[in-house]
Amino acid sequence: MMGIPFQPVGLVGQLVKAGLITEAQAKEAAKGANQQQQPLPLYLVEKLGVDERALAEVISQAFSVPVLDLSKMDREVWPKDLVKDKVIQKHYGLPLFVRGKKLFVGFCDPTQAQAISEFKFSSNMSVEPILVEAGKLAHAIETLFDSASDALAGFDDSQLEKLEVIDELPQLNMLDLTAMTSDDAPVVKFVNKILLDAIKRGSSDIHFEPYEKIYRVRCRTDGVLHEVSRPPASLGNRISARLKVMSHLDISERRLPQDGRIKLKISRTRAIDFRVNTLPTLWGEKVVLRILDPSSAQMGIDALGYDPDQKAMYLEALNQPQGMILVTGPTGSGKTVSLYTGLNILNTTERNISTAEDPVEINIEGINQVHINTKVGLNFAEALRSFLRQDPDVVMVGEIRDLETAEIAIKAAQTGHLVLSTLHTNSAPETLTRMQNMGVPVYNIATSVSLIIAQRLARRLCTSCKVIEEVPAEILRDAGFSEEQISTATIFKPVGCTRCHQGYKGRVGIYEVLKVSPRIQEVIMHNGNSLDIAAVAKAEGMSDLRQSGIKKVLSGMTSLEELNRVIKE
Repeated sequence: MMGIPFQPVGLVGQLVKAGLITEAQAKEAAKGANQQQQPLPLYLVEKLGVDERALAEVISQAFSVPVLDLSKMDREVWPKDLVKDKVIQKHYGLPLFVRGKKLFVGFCDPTQAQAISEFKFSSNMSVEPILVEAGKLAHAIETLFDSASDALAGFDDSQLEKLEVIDELPQLNMLDLTAMTSDDAPVVKFVNKILLDAIKRGSSDIHFEPYEKIYRVRCRTDGVLHEVSRPPASLGNRISARLKVMSHLDISERRLPQDGRIKLKISRTRAIDFRVNTLPTLWGEKVVLRILDPSSAQMGIDALGYDPDQKAMYLEALNQPQGMILVTGPTGSGKTVSLYTGLNILNTTERNISTAEDPVEINIEGINQVHINTKVGLNFAEALRSFLRQDPDVVMVGEIRDLETAEIAIKAAQTGHLVLSTLHTNSAPETLTRMQNMGVPVYNIATSVSLIIAQRLARRLCTSCKVIEEVPAEILRDAGFSEEQISTATIFKPVGCTRCHQGYKGRVGIYEVLKVSPRIQEVIMHNGNSLDIAAVAKAEGMSDLRQSGIKKVLSGMTSLEELNRVIKE
């Protein structure tokens, strides 16, 4: 039975009519915004890279509503206390000012009748909607209500030493680190400030680095390291000692690397986890903290940046009762988030899910997570053997590093289990030949592997300040753009503003998704190399990493410069 064709109406219809988005984008946005419970304009800006200013102007003309620039308003006078916080966050509406008995509320979608009704009920006032740009509205609401920002705003220099570090060891209570000498207090305040600033900035890692004459602190934000502080080199040992105390490591041991964790309580309702590693270097101990954000494990698949056909293939593979899904890419390319997203889709009461990870970065309720400990003989292969004796439905192996682990994982995939894992290869076709080089028989690879995802993370252009860049056709042609793409291409470049870092804010995934079809199985069985596999996959419609990245550039999500940085020509 044929379904009813999609007909863009209402707001989405006006946007299609104005030529701002295509019908395909309209269909995707209508579905995605509904699933994520977001206003349609915000979904278009954040997920499809539509220019927020142009979007607001089209909506303004279509519905005869003026546009107000939020960045020119004083947030201190916003009467947010007139409306319950949950109403503001649920409907993405921001009370801006009061005139008489009328409350003026900023919306990015002025057609939200239900939202206007709830604002009237919550404030007990009549409500007048005002159109504001979607990205600026989301940023304003995030700034007002983000628990981390609220917590950080509450700390001044005199309070930094009062942060609590939660000790998760069951035999101990809250670790009291507020008792200190006057000599220790400045170091404690400095370390706490660095940690809090990194959380507020959205960093993924913090590097504390000693050198002969300087001590440097850098944070990795959106995949790029930036220097944030240079304390006196003489404080290096005391800074590393403080971090080791917070993560329950041996302060006296400075000759060997150590691993630990910090759970930092930043408000009554929120705590942030850090994974800590120390490394002895020539001039002292370098300490690196990985900030573990539990919210990244709860991201919906629509937020990851898959093309519609790529997402469909991933969901199809996840719905299979058996087989192997492999995610590949370098360290920091987002493999863990892709795996966790798939696990969250599968995480129901009907399934027994077990994971072996080194280390377990984010705890997920309902999934049995095992922390690999090679010192006592608990490696991936041993954990996997144990899983198979515990009636699993889904198994996730953090990484396939050797033939023993690969063979057990393949056996599991062939005997009625769905297996997810990672490998360090540059592309999806190379993953299959890498397994051959490990010593896995080709017939086992062909019959067990169902899907391979290769991925990278590119910085996302800030929607508030990006501008159009004039790029010569020759450069686009050399970069891999087709003649059709060149003729219609609109390329954006970063500028930089108060809402972003050097013109970028956040990251978007670039993917190469290879479905192991019967033709590819045949190539594998005949000992075909990665070039042979890639040729067949492209003939069957696969977009390689470069082609997928070009689509992100054309949609305005990222720049050509950033594409060239993460994916070589």
